[in-house]
Amino acid sequence: MTGRAVTLLRGALGLVFVWFGALKVADVTPVADLVARTVPWLDRGLLLVSLGSAEVVLGAALWLGRRLRWVAACAAAHLLGTFLVLVVQPRAAFQAGNPLLLTTEGEFVVKNLVLITACLVLMSADQPRRARHRPAQTPATLPNPAATAYRVTD
Repeated sequence: MTGRAVTLLRGALGLVFVWFGALKVADVTPVADLVARTVPWLDRGLLLVSLGSAEVVLGAALWLGRRLRWVAACAAAHLLGTFLVLVVQPRAAFQAGNPLLLTTEGEFVVKNLVLITACLVLMSADQPRRARHRPAQTPATLPNPAATAYRVTD
């Protein structure tokens, strides 16, 4: 089940990245203005195409599953950037300045905690081969409890 779950998680996360990225590249994403206002010193068109292209590449890389640890780390780093909205545009993220009352935009950003956690799961699932395929211990290689027991003396 674990192998299938990791594959499904890769597929779902990859789909989200490709889909959201394509919307940015086509400039039909509902978050275009939010993104542009968050980093106003960058050209809106170039920003959307760059972010969208990076998301499409990350999504495709998640589907392929190669170098998953690195791809998932890059995806998590990319998602961390979305929290800039909470700092740069708190009025867009919080109702009446209350950090417990999120706006739609605030919820959009905070839900990325789940996606970041999914990236961490994928990173941990991509263990080196030698760690995954450890030989089973035989009775001869197991520690001897009598040799490690402590002797209590008065």
